[in-house]
Order: sequence, then structure tokens, then C-alpha cells
Amino acid sequence: MTVHVFGHRNPDTDAICSALAYADFLRRTTRPDAVAACCGPPNERTEFALRKAKLTAPKIIMDVRPELEDICNRDVIVARTSDVFYEVYERMDEHELRSIPVLDDNDQLIGLVTLLDLLELVFQGGVDPYRSREVRTNLDKVVSVLGGSYQHAVDSSLNEDMILTVGAMSAGGFCERMKQFPADRLLVVSGDRPTIQLPALEMGVRGLVVTGGYELSSGLMELARGRGVTVINSPYDTATTTMRIKAAQLIEEVVNRDFLALSAKLPVAAAKQQIYRSAQTVFPVVDNQKLIGVLSKSDMVHPPRPQLVLVDHNEIGQAVEGAEDSDIVEVLDHHRLGGSLKSTGPIRFIMDPVGSTCTLVARMYRQEGLEPEPGIALCMASGIISDTLYLRSPTTTDVDRELLEWLQGYCKVELAEYANEFFEIGSALRSCTPDKVVREDCKQFEENGRRFSISQIEEIGLDLFWERQAELSQALVRLSEEENLEFSALLVTDISSNGSLLLMSSEPEGWEEINYPQLEDRLYKLENVVSRKKQLLPLISSLLENSPEPT
Repeated sequence: MTVHVFGHRNPDTDAICSALAYADFLRRTTRPDAVAACCGPPNERTEFALRKAKLTAPKIIMDVRPELEDICNRDVIVARTSDVFYEVYERMDEHELRSIPVLDDNDQLIGLVTLLDLLELVFQGGVDPYRSREVRTNLDKVVSVLGGSYQHAVDSSLNEDMILTVGAMSAGGFCERMKQFPADRLLVVSGDRPTIQLPALEMGVRGLVVTGGYELSSGLMELARGRGVTVINSPYDTATTTMRIKAAQLIEEVVNRDFLALSAKLPVAAAKQQIYRSAQTVFPVVDNQKLIGVLSKSDMVHPPRPQLVLVDHNEIGQAVEGAEDSDIVEVLDHHRLGGSLKSTGPIRFIMDPVGSTCTLVARMYRQEGLEPEPGIALCMASGIISDTLYLRSPTTTDVDRELLEWLQGYCKVELAEYANEFFEIGSALRSCTPDKVVREDCKQFEENGRRFSISQIEEIGLDLFWERQAELSQALVRLSEEENLEFSALLVTDISSNGSLLLMSSEPEGWEEINYPQLEDRLYKLENVVSRKKQLLPLISSLLENSPEPT
């Protein structure tokens, strides 16, 4: 099963780059099935980093809850309308199936057929002397089921409603019996009995099946050709031949066309109720009307759970949708421990107070003695540069400095020059709508049952902020209302001055204790504050802890 390596929602450069690099590390060590993924598109700076590294962005997956296409059986045994009872029964018996999908000649799903449906073909008509003799088939199928051969064939591939008659009585009695039916629909089964075969040929019956391995004499064959009668030789006795001809009936008339098919994109949880209410035993799974797999009710009892590795976060509230219903097999992070993360068994959980998750990934490469490819090395360097503001953030540690220097040996660019280019690219205030600005790098937190969000953007200079302050404030209010949060905050960090502005959607109780200058309503100047994780979040947490909860 594939294990997806995910960064947090609204991913920043460190989240995406650590996912790409750690997936590469896992593939080279313990999990060749590791795949990097992300919960949203990369921002402009991250796209710049990936272009420089010549790497493809991770696959965007917004919800990991399994869909039917993830759990269905794709090795599907099917029937076609051109199949006959004998062929389908053998197929179902070999694979121990009670029901299979039926396709037409264009591979379109048209229905289902069950074992009970098939048996109706053999026993239909009961004791009715006319209906019990009817066989819808073609002579090619008859020959195939009999393992027989033609002495003479006429329109042998034509599907027809034939009437099966057995020449097992006196010649006179049988001739009277044949006259009860249209000759051109009669399929006569006879052993080596010329007294039966001659009148059948003279009547011009549709076909004559000679049993017991016998063949027609040359004289009778001349008559057969002259009257346009197909002659089939069967290796079996008359009783067995008759039974096998009944088994050569086309299945099309017993195909159930009133059935439940399920979309491949339907979530497993949503499909359960539909499946449990249905009397069907097998459920086709379709994509654009094409059959891609089948499900049984037992497949829904314990469906496989997605496997996830979380990087750059450890809180379920920040993880991809559906993470709570997945098996989280590993966590690699540099943030605080929080949220309600649970696992079904022991997992590797690595948390270290360094400046970037990419630092932790780079350390694992070095510890394993693995040399990263130049693109992966630059990818990890980009994450470190972004999260530490090129080693200027207070979250920076000696480990970050050491590993960034180690990565320089594998990168094909000078990281000092690259860092300047990186921060000059992608001003959110220059290129994004206000709603996108406050959502681009937004993380939600919960403290003592109080939910809030902190967004952060990095700019060179704050001129654009002052131009867009009013619309950014309105966007923060919308974000808070739409996500049902107590408040939302936007930290605008000026890389050149190593300080930030803090804009709030509203101010919770106790906010007056913030001890930073208030410039305007809901706007504060935070000198030397550039880290959401290490500086702003602890500050907000302490203010909330010492203030009453809203009523």
C-alpha cells in the first residue's frame, strides 16, 4: 500500500519541501512506495524553489478518506451478452463467484447475472412441451459447448430461437412430433438412426446433431447440403448432448439490468449505507460508465485505511482531511506537541526544536550516509532558508546552520545568492487577493477549547501592507466567521527589519496585556518577532490562559 507524506494544510515552503525530500529518503531506505503529497497548491516562492531544484510539485490531495476505487477488486471476472450458460457457469465455478457483471461488445456495463439467473435458462418452461424445448443460441456456440465439429454449416454465427427435439422414439412418432413445430427452427438430436435423420433432412430442419461420434452417410450429406441443413457431430451420447445444448443458451435474456452501480469516486463511508440496504451480492464500480472493479459487502467491513506520514505538523486540525480515519505511521516535526493525534500502534515520532523540518530530513540523510541528489538538496535548503529567514529567525539553531552548510556541498547554486532571489519572489501582498493572503500560510490552533488561527506572510518592506490594510482586515474577519473561530491573526514579517506587524480580526478578553505597541485598532507592532511558532503562538497562548473564556 502507498504511504503518502503530507505537510500541513495551506502548505508553506518547508511543508512541501520536507514532504518531497522525506518521501525521497523513505523510498531510498524503508518505503519504496512513499509518495509526497500536499493539501493545496504551492505558493509562488515554493514554485520558484521547485523550478530551481527541477522538481515536480507533490500531488495535490485534499481528502485522503478512501474512495471505492481505492478498495475495489480490479481483477474483475465478467460475462458478455454473447456468452452462453456453459461458459459463464464454468467461469463462476472456477472463481467461486455467485454473481458477475455483464458487458456489451463495447465494454459498457449493462447488468449483472447470478448463478440462480443462469439456472433459469436450463429449467425454464418446466413441463410446458413448447417452452421447455426453446433454446436461444447460435450453432457456433453449440459446437463449442459440445466439443464437436461441423459436417456442414449454414449461417452458424446467427443468434436464433431454436426448438430442441430428440429423436429417441419411433420414426413415425417422431415425424408427427416434428410437424408440431416450424421446421426452420428445429434442432434435431439423433444417434446413428437414418430413419430419423432422413425425414428431418427432408423437412429442412435448422440443424441436425448426430451423437455418439457418428457421421452422416455421404448420401444423407448430399441431402443436407441441398436442403440447407447444418450438420453437427457430437462426441457425446444423446442424453449428454441434449443437456449440453441446453447449456449453450445465450445469457442475455436473464441479465438483470435493474442493478446498483457505484461511482469510483464515492467515499467508502458514503457507499456503506447504499450497499447494506441492497440485496445485490456484488456491486460494480464504474468510472465514466466504464467498469473498473467490483465490491462485495464483506469488502466494506474492514476497508483498508490510508497510510500517512505527517511532516511539519502533528495536529489533526492542521492535517489533510480524513487524517483522523487514516493510519498515521510516522511524524517528523519541529513544532509544539498539540491536538488529538492518535495512532493504531507504535509509530516513529520525531520532534526537535530546530528551525525547519527540512533540517530534520537533511540530518536523516547524513546519518544514513545518503548523498541527496542536487535537486533534493536544494529543496531541503529552501525549506531551511524559508523557515529560518535564512538563519536570521530566533528559531534558528546551530543544527540548522550546520546542515545548511552541509547541503551547500550538494547544491549547484550559491545559497546566499539563492536566498536573496527566494525572498524577492512571490510577495503575497503584490500578487494575491486579500482572502488568499490570509489563507496562504494559515494554521489553526486550539487552546483550552478556544479555536483561532494565525497566518503569516513574509515581505521585504511593509509599504504594500499599508496600502491594503483595510481589505486585509476584512478578509481576516471573513476567515474567522467562515471557520467558526474565536479570532484570526495575520503576522506580516518584514525580512529587512527583522520585525512584524500583527493584524487581528478581533481581540479576545485579556488582549490588553500583550505589551507590544498598538498602532491602530487591532494592529500591533512586534519588534524582533518573526516566528509564529516560537514567539507569537506562545504569547497568544499565555494571554488566553490568563483570560476568561468568552460566554
